[in-house]
Amino acid sequence: MTAGLWEHWLLPGIWITIQLTLYSALFATAVAFGIGILRTSRLWIVRFLTGCYVEIFRGTSALVLMFWLFFVMPLGFEMQLVPMWAAVLALGLTYGAYGSEIVRGALAAVAPAQREAAIALSFTPAQRMRRVILPQAIPEMIPPFNNLLIELLKATALVSAVSVADITFAAQLSRLATGESLEIYSIILGLYFVLAFILTRLMRLLERKAKANIGQAPPKSGLVTRKLSAQQETAQSSGTVVSGGAQ
Repeated sequence: MTAGLWEHWLLPGIWITIQLTLYSALFATAVAFGIGILRTSRLWIVRFLTGCYVEIFRGTSALVLMFWLFFVMPLGFEMQLVPMWAAVLALGLTYGAYGSEIVRGALAAVAPAQREAAIALSFTPAQRMRRVILPQAIPEMIPPFNNLLIELLKATALVSAVSVADITFAAQLSRLATGESLEIYSIILGLYFVLAFILTRLMRLLERKAKANIGQAPPKSGLVTRKLSAQQETAQSSGTVVSGGAQ
């Protein structure tokens, strides 16, 4: 593979994929938190409407939605989206629907006693959500959000269907130019893996930080510390038994 292919197609394709993932993830996160929080509303009409949104966008294809936004919407609404933003909108709406269920489940998992304590402190509903419920729910959201983010990264390959020059689109052009299918697609697989691995590490760092903010940080030295702690507890228990017998 020549250096020209990397310079003119593959490297710009990597940058486009990173941009797509970032923009779609930000949009999907905003949608997920907005819809997820509204799904816990006491008003049945709000729960019904947000539930309809979730079922519609979870039950439709992101690729078909992308086609609809790019090819059909200009016919009915006389508004043409550029391919990049049609892709971001389709991916954000679709994965935001999945993310909203993660948010709703994490909010519901917060202990009722925490809500009652916030009410006893005369917090408003917004204060209860911002200062009590969300800080405890966010650490529980991050692992499933990590999986969803990886799926979103891989779904960016769909945007080549509307001529967005991402990694997959660049790989197709490179294959047509060189005829080297095995080498090019093997490299693309490796690139997706590297990007997914980086995202996973970043999300784990974020999870540790979120847990540390509420006093749930894991021990730094991992398994060794846990083994030493267990041995110390065993030794202390044995000492207690011996001293009790001596008395």
